[in-house]
Amino acid sequence: MKIVQFKDVTRTYVTGDHTQDALAHVDLEIEGGKFVVILGPSGAGKSTFLNLLGGLDNPTSGTIIVDNTDISTLSSDELADYRAAKVGFVFQSYNLIPTLTVLENISLVEEIAPDHMSAQELLTEVGLADHAHQFPHELSGGEQQRVSICRALAKNPKILLCDEPTGALDSETGVVVLKLLLKMAKDYGKTIIIVTHNQNIAKMADIVIHIRSGKVTSVDEQLHPLSAEEVDW
Repeated sequence: MKIVQFKDVTRTYVTGDHTQDALAHVDLEIEGGKFVVILGPSGAGKSTFLNLLGGLDNPTSGTIIVDNTDISTLSSDELADYRAAKVGFVFQSYNLIPTLTVLENISLVEEIAPDHMSAQELLTEVGLADHAHQFPHELSGGEQQRVSICRALAKNPKILLCDEPTGALDSETGVVVLKLLLKMAKDYGKTIIIVTHNQNIAKMADIVIHIRSGKVTSVDEQLHPLSAEEVDW
């Protein structure tokens, strides 16, 4: 089933007399439950794509349908509800609240997500159950990133949007995080969408989308993606 559909989507930014299309007439469909990597150089439009899909920005023109809902027509309040229920966000910076414990950081989403998952069970899933009552500064970078993934998953979203999720990690720790994200797609049916410039991560993907100068230049399906262990990091 198509969980994401972009139909002739353009996002134009205006600065003074200058206009620039960060995305230009993008047509794209993504199947649910896939591990998707979006590749492109800096300034290609990757982050704009992620912001539009995450309901953080609105298209200048075109239609964006997510899980049978046209999010391009939603009000600000409706977009807030959409973000709470449908999408989780994982960033390069972990954005954990330093004064809250690991468990408290994850449990925060229970206040906004109508169908949330158990924070403690998620910590067990990622091997951090013993760290539940520690604070972020007491964890390694890889552990903090796993906590941020748990926080995103705690909303029980259909889609997990990841912006360079391993960019601040060494390769060994990055592999651990990528294996976790892949597991979420394969075992839990989540649609994982990773924006990156790292060609190696693309080798693990079911679908690789190339973006350049605001346009989708190709969409490649990989019938036999590599596991994290098979990729030469």
